[in-house]
Amino acid sequence: MTKCFYICLLLVLGSVAGHSQISQTGANFEVQGVVKEKGSSQGLSGVAVSTNSGEYTLTNARGEFKVKVGMGQELVFESPSMETVRYRVTSKDDLEIVVEANSKGNIGISRSSKRERSVSLYNSYIDSANYYKKSNIRKSIDFITQSLSQLGMGNKEQLAIAYSTLGEVYQYHKQYDLAISSYKDALLANKTLKTSLMLGKTYVLNKEYGEAEKLLLPLEKITNMVPFQRVELYETLGDAYVGLGDVDNAVAFYGEGLKIADKNQIAPKTIDLNSKIATAYAKGNRLQEANAYFNNSLELSSGQAPQRAVQEKEKVADFYNQKNQYGQEIQLRKKSLEDLKKIPKNEVAGGLSIENDSISAQRINYKIANAYIAQDKYDEAIPYLEESIKDADVDDDLLVRKDATRKLSEVYKYKGDYTKALETYQEYVAVVDTLYVRKEQEIARAARFNRELASKQSRISGLEQERELTQSKYSLALTEQQLVAESIKRQNWIIYSLIFGMLLMGLAAYFFYRSNKQQKLANNLLALKSLRSQMNPHFIFNALNSVNNFIAKSDERSANRYLSDFSTLMRAVLENSDEDFIPLSKELELLELYTKLEHSRFSDKFDYAIIVDEDIDIDAFQIPPMLLQPYIENAIWHGLRYREDKGFLKIELKQKDRHALEISITDNGIGRKNSAALKTQNQKKQKSKGMGNIKKRIEILNDMYKDKVDVFISDLETNGTGTKVLFTIKRD
Repeated sequence: MTKCFYICLLLVLGSVAGHSQISQTGANFEVQGVVKEKGSSQGLSGVAVSTNSGEYTLTNARGEFKVKVGMGQELVFESPSMETVRYRVTSKDDLEIVVEANSKGNIGISRSSKRERSVSLYNSYIDSANYYKKSNIRKSIDFITQSLSQLGMGNKEQLAIAYSTLGEVYQYHKQYDLAISSYKDALLANKTLKTSLMLGKTYVLNKEYGEAEKLLLPLEKITNMVPFQRVELYETLGDAYVGLGDVDNAVAFYGEGLKIADKNQIAPKTIDLNSKIATAYAKGNRLQEANAYFNNSLELSSGQAPQRAVQEKEKVADFYNQKNQYGQEIQLRKKSLEDLKKIPKNEVAGGLSIENDSISAQRINYKIANAYIAQDKYDEAIPYLEESIKDADVDDDLLVRKDATRKLSEVYKYKGDYTKALETYQEYVAVVDTLYVRKEQEIARAARFNRELASKQSRISGLEQERELTQSKYSLALTEQQLVAESIKRQNWIIYSLIFGMLLMGLAAYFFYRSNKQQKLANNLLALKSLRSQMNPHFIFNALNSVNNFIAKSDERSANRYLSDFSTLMRAVLENSDEDFIPLSKELELLELYTKLEHSRFSDKFDYAIIVDEDIDIDAFQIPPMLLQPYIENAIWHGLRYREDKGFLKIELKQKDRHALEISITDNGIGRKNSAALKTQNQKKQKSKGMGNIKKRIEILNDMYKDKVDVFISDLETNGTGTKVLFTIKRD
């Protein structure tokens, strides 16, 4: 609680600074336009459009583009087929950029030159997509989209390559459902062994083991398969059977793959397959066989790069852990730590992992400590836990830091050092709070990312439909040359179909818009409910601390009286906990009861007054429940409580105008700056949820109800003492 005011101040200052920056640069807006060739007025596709603020897009098949830009920023248009053009944005009007074609390009001279240019652009876009595949999924998908726009009719092989590349992009970024869909589209266009194997691997990654078995088993009959592909086939089939729980079949296929890898000296696969056979035996509880194959994989990996050796050591160490052979586990993990020091830091951060478990110094130290703890060797475990926490802090690895801190607290408790156990547990709670906030941010980013992927996938589907429509028109034209009379009938049918399709698309767009609107409302309501559910435990916890204080002083009468008033307050709070807004009169009753409770505890620290303007029609205003209480709590706990003499808290309600009400919470406490200076280092590391939840609630409610609530916090005196919180609440 002692940090909440400081955090709120930082948030306010950050938002003011952000607003200042936006006001200086101007808000970005979306501008659309078209790039045309001078003379022919033909739209140019595949032109890169970028801004000096980092926005980037490509023109479509008709030369059209949309990009976010700020007033006064510069747009740059680049393409191998034209001279680079720079344009300064001075208005929000649509743009028409007319460019000169390079002498090498001569766009639009003949069908053959167009076809050659399209093939060249297609290859360029596929190469670019592969280049950005791991580093920038958005750019990679944009390039694949542009490659699809260059394809005409009958380009089945190129179409399959584009969809297969798209599947690889989605697979690398763990969007397995989208990857499966793309690989299936690639197989429909052109069935290849490589794509089938990639689809099988993705089925396994997506835990669709039956589908993987159904797809891959028939591929055994192919005779012209190269050795590496056959090894991959048997390995993937083994993975599928492990997923299905069929250890015998899994080992059989792994064994077949191992024979081929040994025969053709495919060293990486030899290590992988030995390791996977061992893992399969371990899952089947055949520990002796598993141990033998793990020894093989360890020996083979020792001659490989340090990265591969570390991965295998950790996998075998996990096996020893399952067998409770902690001494061998610790010895092996210590060797892993030595090997990690030989690997460049960026390569470790780049993603060393085994079975979705990342490999890092902090995680290995944590596992070593756990092995010592399992043997009741707490003194040996403590240095490794401390080192794990230190490394996790450097790498900002909150998950490991949380687990290691909690485990260290438990070790101190086992040793009987309760002071250190408590201190460490408090650090653990602070890490959990930070991790909670970060998880919320990650969920929000993931939601935005998924929406972007859905939009890009929709555009790709639209291009495919457009290509298929072009194919239909072409076939119709051929039929028209043969049967003139029949062609008229078919043309009419196509026109009616298109009209009907447009109507369907219009209806689909309408329902999509309505669904999005309803989804946004549902998300907001869910977020509000979540925040309110967090506010109630937060409030109850702080209030029960006050009861505990009375009990600690053996003041039974005051504690009973306080509990009676507190139960009345909690009944009212819980009755209103499901409401977005409650009548202002109810909120005032809650505030008066809460302030009375706090005054009963700190009667020597402050007096208070609640002043309501007689002209206010209280019943005409609605207010979010528990909105004002955290600010009153801050005024008492962080301002008035630290005064040497008795302070004063004033809550005043005034009519601002016909449609707005002002509520001010004023205290003559020590002020925000002095309160922040009193915080301990541990308190500064913690983050209060109360003020953060209030801020989020106000943002969501203002989004839903059009800026209904406004909050402004300022110092009361010029010397920094005292605080004033001013609320503006608008009538519905």
